Amino acid sequence: MSTSPTPSEREAKDKADRAREAEEQAKLPYKWRQTIGDVDVDVPVAANLRGRDIVVEMTKTKLKVGVKGQEPVIDGPLPHPIHPSESTWTLETSSSSGKEISLHLDKSNKMQWWSGVTTNAPYHLDTAKITPENSKLGDLDGETRGMVEKMMYDQRQKEMGKPTSEEEGKMAMLEKFKKQHPEMDFSGAKMS
Repeated sequence: MSTSPTPSEREAKDKADRAREAEEQAKLPYKWRQTIGDVDVDVPVAANLRGRDIVVEMTKTKLKVGVKGQEPVIDGPLPHPIHPSESTWTLETSSSSGKEISLHLDKSNKMQWWSGVTTNAPYHLDTAKITPENSKLGDLDGETRGMVEKMMYDQRQKEMGKPTSEEEGKMAMLEKFKKQHPEMDFSGAKMS
C-alpha cells in the first residue's frame, strides 16, 4: 500500500522537476518560451550572418531553422499546428556578441500548451505543471471576449439572485408579446 506524498514532499519533487527541466532546456541550442497563444524561439547565430544566410521553413505542422550549408538547428514536426501566415521570423543583433534568429509562431489552438518546439526535440516540458499567466479580457478575440463577459455577467446576476441574460431575454420577449396582444390574460403565466 503506497501513501501519497505530503504537500512538502510534493513541493520538493516539483521544485526538483522544474530544476531538471530548466537544466535540460539550457542544453538546447536555442531558447524558447510560450504563452497560451504563441511560441517564441531565439536561435543564436554568428554576428557576420545576414538574412540571406538563414534558412527558415515554417509550415502548419513542421519547422526547420538553421544556416545555409550547415546542419539545421531545429528540424522536425511541431507538436501542434500553427498559422504559418501569422508566424514570423527576423534576424536580430542579440545582447551577446552575435545575432539571433527570432521566431514567433502563432498557435492554431490557443488553448494548448506545448511540451517542446518540435516533437523530436531532446527535452520536453511537463505541460501539466505549467502555470498559466493571468490574462485580460482585452487579450481575447471578440467572440471569445463576448462569451466570457456574458458568463461573468450571468454569474454576478445569479449571485445577486437576479435573472441571467437568457432569462432577461425571455422576459423581454414576453413583455413585447403582451403589448402586441392586450386582449390576452397573462395573470397566470409562469416563466420556466
